[in-house]
Amino acid sequence: MYKKTTILSLFALLSLGANAQSTLQKGMWNAALHRSDGNKIVFNLAVEQLKGKTVLYVVNEPEKLLVDDVRQVKDSLFINMPFFESSFKLKIISKDSLSGTWIKRGSVKDVVMPFTASANIAHRFEATKGDAAQQVQGKWAVNFGKGNDDAAIGDFTQNGNKVSGSILTPSGDYRYLSGIVSGDELSISTFDGVHAMVFKANVTKDSLKNGIIYSSNAPVQNWEAKKDDTVKLAFNDDLRLKDGEDGTLNFSFKDLNGKQVSIKDEKYKNKVVIIQLLGSWCPNCMDETAFLSEFYNKNKDRGVEVIGLAYEYTTDVARSKSSLSKFQKRFNVKYPILITPVALNDPLRTEKTLPQLTKISVFPSTIVLDKSGKVSSITSDFAGPGTGEYHIKYKEDFEKKINKLLESK
Repeated sequence: MYKKTTILSLFALLSLGANAQSTLQKGMWNAALHRSDGNKIVFNLAVEQLKGKTVLYVVNEPEKLLVDDVRQVKDSLFINMPFFESSFKLKIISKDSLSGTWIKRGSVKDVVMPFTASANIAHRFEATKGDAAQQVQGKWAVNFGKGNDDAAIGDFTQNGNKVSGSILTPSGDYRYLSGIVSGDELSISTFDGVHAMVFKANVTKDSLKNGIIYSSNAPVQNWEAKKDDTVKLAFNDDLRLKDGEDGTLNFSFKDLNGKQVSIKDEKYKNKVVIIQLLGSWCPNCMDETAFLSEFYNKNKDRGVEVIGLAYEYTTDVARSKSSLSKFQKRFNVKYPILITPVALNDPLRTEKTLPQLTKISVFPSTIVLDKSGKVSSITSDFAGPGTGEYHIKYKEDFEKKINKLLESK
């Protein structure tokens, strides 16, 4: 049983004050969230020096996510993740041992889990069965037991017993997964402040069997996969214009500074406009924001505009603004992000915000308007940087689509 007073987090390693800098061991740490069923969700942290202070990185190879909002009170640490209303309440046990609590705010109920971390442990999983006896390199058709054999794609790279990659689904990807194959057992995991997951399976030449998924404190889920280098993903195409609509949209909401912004504003006339449907609670939306911010800053002088429409957990504007501002700051977002006046779980969220469309069910989704202001495309197929070649292909296709619209008269 973990005592509340011993609750401490991995992110305490982050940007600590002078006392903690002399206390915490630098280098790689092995961290774990402890489920009520006795299983652990493991991941890695790195403690490093940045601009004269100690900072923490959440490491999901090859990503290193900087966490630098930390407040120390004596031997207690209060750490806020850079996004997702995710935080840790921590206590330093010793220079190489931490224990604490991870808290993830939700729309109705918060997720709270015990956390521990140990220094000088670079591995994520122990190789209890020795070196890898099987290979998972390549593409896999993943089934989550929902009666759809092509529900997802696993794309993995293996070097010795080390594995990295991602799993793509019609509603998004699991970003960066890292782990090992030991004997015939695959163990991979990720943590980013929302995703807190471990995937395990038995590996044969052409299948992944007896798979289990531990996702934060949710019930255990089963999965399996078959090797398939030609596997395709069937993206959700439910979001579209309603029958009878003329292809134009009509919305007006306030941005993060309280300014009213309308798609009918002069600024957007005769422009190719990209409308991003996002939420600050969504890791894939974070990745798309990073991509769109860079794309916009490179292409805004060519007649491209971007508008973010945010669907947040609640209608608390102050809470929504606080969360969305983190996206805006971290990714240098210069286009407006508008806060829609609906809660994410509002069953009428589409009718109240974009009544010209059918039901919004996937975040992020992207609507592109041509120069005449008409809907040219609606997609929910964003593939994040953790998906490797899928991300590269997505960016290439996106840029071709926008260039074609810019070239049209």
